[in-house]
Amino acid sequence: MVRPVFYKVDPSDIRNHEGSFGKALANHECKFKDNPDKVQEWKAALTVAANLSGWHLSEHCNEPSVIHEIVKEISKQVINSTKLDVAAYPVGIEPRVQEIHKLLGVEGRDVHMVGIWGAGGIGKTTIAKAVYNSIAHKFDGSCFLENVRENSMGAKGFVKLQKKLLCEILKVTKLKVTNVARGITMIRERLQYKSVLLVLDDVNGMDQIDNLAGQCSWFGMGSRIIITTRDKQLLRHHNVNNLIYEVQKLDHHEALELLSMNAFKRSRPLDAYAELTERAIRYAQGLPLALTVLGSSLCNETAELWGAALDGFKSSKIQDVLKISYNGLDHIVKEAFLDIACFFKGERRAYVIEILEACGCKHAKIVINVLVEKALIRITYHDSIWMHDLVEKMGRDIVHELSPNDPGNRSRLWFHEDVYRVLTENIGTTNVIGIKVELPKDSDVICLRGTTFSNMRNLRLFIYRAGRYSGAVDNLPNSLRVVDWLKYPLQFLPSNLIPRELSLINMSRSRITVLGDGYKMINLTSINLSNCQYLTKVSDLSGIPKLRHLDLDLCRNLVEVHPSVGFLDNLEYLSLCRCSRLETFPTEFTWKSMRNLLLPLCGRLDNFIKIVHKMESIKTLDLMVSGINQLHLEILMLNGTSINQLPLRIESPFFL
Repeated sequence: MVRPVFYKVDPSDIRNHEGSFGKALANHECKFKDNPDKVQEWKAALTVAANLSGWHLSEHCNEPSVIHEIVKEISKQVINSTKLDVAAYPVGIEPRVQEIHKLLGVEGRDVHMVGIWGAGGIGKTTIAKAVYNSIAHKFDGSCFLENVRENSMGAKGFVKLQKKLLCEILKVTKLKVTNVARGITMIRERLQYKSVLLVLDDVNGMDQIDNLAGQCSWFGMGSRIIITTRDKQLLRHHNVNNLIYEVQKLDHHEALELLSMNAFKRSRPLDAYAELTERAIRYAQGLPLALTVLGSSLCNETAELWGAALDGFKSSKIQDVLKISYNGLDHIVKEAFLDIACFFKGERRAYVIEILEACGCKHAKIVINVLVEKALIRITYHDSIWMHDLVEKMGRDIVHELSPNDPGNRSRLWFHEDVYRVLTENIGTTNVIGIKVELPKDSDVICLRGTTFSNMRNLRLFIYRAGRYSGAVDNLPNSLRVVDWLKYPLQFLPSNLIPRELSLINMSRSRITVLGDGYKMINLTSINLSNCQYLTKVSDLSGIPKLRHLDLDLCRNLVEVHPSVGFLDNLEYLSLCRCSRLETFPTEFTWKSMRNLLLPLCGRLDNFIKIVHKMESIKTLDLMVSGINQLHLEILMLNGTSINQLPLRIESPFFL
């Protein structure tokens, strides 16, 4: 960031090398006559500086006032300096940004909205991010709400967006928004005197605008609201008529450069690929998304493979262009891509990797990186997995096309109507490998029978997020590896809910009262029962010898953990954060693999454990604000370990 201050000198004198600057440069030319290039470099630098936007302090100006203005402006730019990730290769973006700048007129004191309109994959979001980065510093506060269409769904969708909007613009971390109506009031009352830059990205409904930026009067003078959408009529309905920017496709030169940068890491194609590149450009039709995916998928491939991939192109549909990238993936990467498209868009990367590994994808981290390199997914600033909705649709279409009329024969079920039909009509087959139950609030009750899952002998993933059901979840197939069921309604895990191959259980916020009680789950490696307010006891877990991860955070009524937990040799992670009633804990253990042992805020836990074997892998031991008052060095046996964190901020005295 460079902002020049012209102190008692006219910028035109610097630009044209006249006046006192001209005389000084003439003297330097004589002084450095043996090195004229040096003076030319100075002249060029001064010309560039003179053309930058800055401040001019003339002989008669009010210096304190100008200095105050400079400090205010620079401070604002520093505070709002966090840039959004725009694109690896921002080809063709700058001229489009300049056109939108004209519509925005950010120097004006009025408040108005600008629409960015165009087809899917044409670069609306990318351009909006670039515009945001270029002008955010000019406002008192700014916020970029990405994927409004998707993120507004669900019971608390709008409330979360309103909270994010307020927190980012007001620069606060905690804010309570109880409901949508209250959120509207808070936006109007707290932002009406602030100049605000707000971007609503991917809007497809009037309610989204109404609940987030219903009226220009909600915001202070000089505010600008940018809306990206595929629906021009929506903008017109909100009186955004003359300030709509239609995003055009890339021209041939821009398309060639973008494809080449992704495929060859240079602005022009290699000679041997010139004709193939022209074919690819014709197929992509100037859409940046298609050009990026095509180029990334064919990067480092031979000309023969390029030809084969393009020969398989069947139509001019954008979905078929994107499918070229999918067709070039290895089988295991294809399966992971379809899982993400059907189940995991927007989820945390760590969570997705854990699920994929539990389902048998041994190198999930590498697979995720491959999909990133192929431009089929990207990792967000918050470390979540995101994919363009056209790429998501392409993946889901692949699953749908295998059995267009019979959802029971598809590999993955996610659409609530298909899920309801398959489970209630008992028409699932061996083709089904994954199900995600996420039904709308007003959906009918799913009637489960004892035979509902009997024919799904290859089911490996079962996710339950929302929906009402009756009957029992019986006889889950032994092939099942993951049960991710938030708010599981029963008080216990029935034995017939425990398939032989089960590797991961996530039942946080459930009604389970007891864990264990003689379970035999020889392949189970991960259990998450965090925030289970009814859980009082962890019983005998000796029948789960491969358990590596046990999360019992926020189980506030948990009193007892069975001694068998201390002898799980493969346990790497054990967390009981804020288990405030925990009193009974293993007094001996043999945790050779333990890396993270977390017992903070367990106020009733007043004795620590006897370590039978050295913990050679321990990384983090957290006993912060626990009830433990003695921690003898001979018990902890720190010698020979690789501990690099020891957060022992204990309120009571402790002794070493």
